[in-house]
This record gives sequence, structure tokens and C-alpha cells, in this order.
Amino acid sequence: MTVYLNAMAQGVLWGLMGLGMYITFRILNFADLTSEASFTTGAVVAVSLMTKGYSPLVACVAALIAGMLAGLLTGMLMVFFEIPPILASIISLTGLYSINLRILGSGNESLRRISTIFDYLTELSDQLIVRYFIIGIAISTLFIGSLYYFFLTDRGQALIATGDNELMAKSLGIPVSKMKLLGLMMANGLIGLSGALIAQDNGFADITMGTGTVVIALSSIVLSEVLFPQLTLLKRFMTIFIGAIIYRLLLVSVLQLGFSTNDFRLISAFFLALFLALPVLKRKLMGSRTVNEVK
Repeated sequence: MTVYLNAMAQGVLWGLMGLGMYITFRILNFADLTSEASFTTGAVVAVSLMTKGYSPLVACVAALIAGMLAGLLTGMLMVFFEIPPILASIISLTGLYSINLRILGSGNESLRRISTIFDYLTELSDQLIVRYFIIGIAISTLFIGSLYYFFLTDRGQALIATGDNELMAKSLGIPVSKMKLLGLMMANGLIGLSGALIAQDNGFADITMGTGTVVIALSSIVLSEVLFPQLTLLKRFMTIFIGAIIYRLLLVSVLQLGFSTNDFRLISAFFLALFLALPVLKRKLMGSRTVNEVK
């Protein structure tokens, strides 16, 4: 039972990354590979500061800013040099690997005997899992509310319009380039913060910890869309966290069947492919039923 509770607690933290990924994947309409690097950047910045004596809160804010700068880098490559989004994110991903390594100073860094943000709530509960849920729910509520409010503003609507139809947005006088920069900074800022929280949860930061995180974030998004279609933006933000929790529970359940942890990425890729295929399979099945009824 403890294993599943841990999975649910981690799902809340991973949901923050899913929320950031949603901005690029669904609102700006491209899969930003920078997230694998900005996730690690947030983790290494937070851990590096905490090992130097800074508080976990300061480390989390720094991770958020570092993630935003990573998104800004990709945005500048796209906007000022007109590099295609996927190539721009690959360039950032490659360059940030060395930057992350310089920040961390080694391949990994432990937080052993260093207080994390989860230790701040020991007076409320001596159960670590409970503290995970409290912090995770507080942070998710804060950012879901903030993002929803932002997307109700003129600037937020301009960002949505940029992703929906860039040419039309330009014709309406929307500064498309600035919107892309803003969207990428927001998305990667959230992803960097997610990296900082998960590093504190794990008790260490590793230079390769971002590998495969795009699959995890996309799985959370796609799973939420498959299970809860046709939702308002606020409800969609909320279901991303639900999708992240369900996804973590699915992974843990599969690993409990006896699969090796080395198969983790293979299982993650399988679930993502399955979630993406489900709507297509459902549509084809409904189509074949309609044809049979006509006959």
C-alpha cells in the first residue's frame, strides 16, 4: 500500500511538469524537447544552492527562474534565428547538458542530511507522504489558479491565439514572437520547478534525470484527455494532475508484476503509444460498427 501512496504523491509533483508541457504541446502546438534539459536544470540549480546552505524555498524560486531562462534560449533560437521549433529545442537540450554539468560540478549530488522543502511541515505531520500531498496540492492549486487567471487576460488569450493560428494572430496585431517567448518561458519555468521538487523528493540530483521526462509529461496530458475529453481549460489543468497520478500508479502496478526497473522507459513509451492510439482505435471501431449497421 505504501508503494501506491508514494506513487500518488509523486504523481502530484510530476503533474506540475505536465502542466508546463501542456502550454507548449497543446497551446503553442509543438512538443518542446527543452523540457528534458530544463527539468534537470531546475533540479541541479536547486540541489547546488541547497548544498551551499540556501533554503529550499530560495532554491525552488531559483529553479523556476533557471527553467524560464532555458525556455527563453529555445525561444530566441526560434524567433530571432527562425530555427524550426524541434531543432531549436534539440540545440538547447544539447547545450544545457554541459551547463547543467557545470552547475552541479559532478554527475550527481546528494541532499543527505540537508533539509528539504518537505521537512518544513514536520509540525503538521510526521508522515512524509502526507507532507508530499500537502505541498503538492498547495503548489498545484497555486499554479492552476494563476495559469487559469492568466489565460483569461488579453495577454493569455493572445498566447492561445498564437498557438491556434499564427497567421491570424499576426493579422490581429498580436506580437507573435513575444507570445512564443512568453509561452516557452512559462512552460519551462514550471518544468524547472518540478525538477527541483522531484530532486528534493529523491534526495539527489543527477545529470541524466531529465531523460525520458517528456514521455512522462505527455503521457499525463494524453491520459487526462482520453479519460476526460471536452473539458474547460480550468478542468483540463486539474485533470493533468489526475492523469499524472494515474500514470504513476499504472507504472508502479506494472513494476509490481515483476518487471525490472531497467524496463521503466520501455513501459513508459508503451503507455504513451497506447494512450495516443486509443482515440484512433475507438474511432475506427465506431466506424466499422456504423458500416455494419448500414449493411
